[in-house]
Amino acid sequence: MKPLYTILLLIGSNTFMTFAWYGHLKFKEMSWSQNLGLVSIILISWGVALFEYILQVPANRIGSNEYGGPFSLMQLKVIQEVITLSVFVVFSLVFFKEETFRLNHVIGFFFLILAVYFIFKK
Repeated sequence: MKPLYTILLLIGSNTFMTFAWYGHLKFKEMSWSQNLGLVSIILISWGVALFEYILQVPANRIGSNEYGGPFSLMQLKVIQEVITLSVFVVFSLVFFKEETFRLNHVIGFFFLILAVYFIFKK
């Protein structure tokens, strides 16, 4: 169960992270935020990022073999990066319609999968 909990928490964490880092780029389309300054946008993003940390820290604790979890530090980082990029691709295609997913992206993901393979190889 620890691997599943770790991955689900990392997916949730990275969803909040992606909204904190890139969601504000869509604020110009929302009437409530059109007059906000950069400091206000930063504070809103920090508020969203708080939820990222609320999920990220337990994910790393549950998943880390230092705390009885199944993953090494390197494995946790690679899992997190693959989840980050996967969440970002879905986010960008759903919220930024002008973005496209091209062959070079597919090739890059293939190499990420290879990275996961080599990181987990004993």
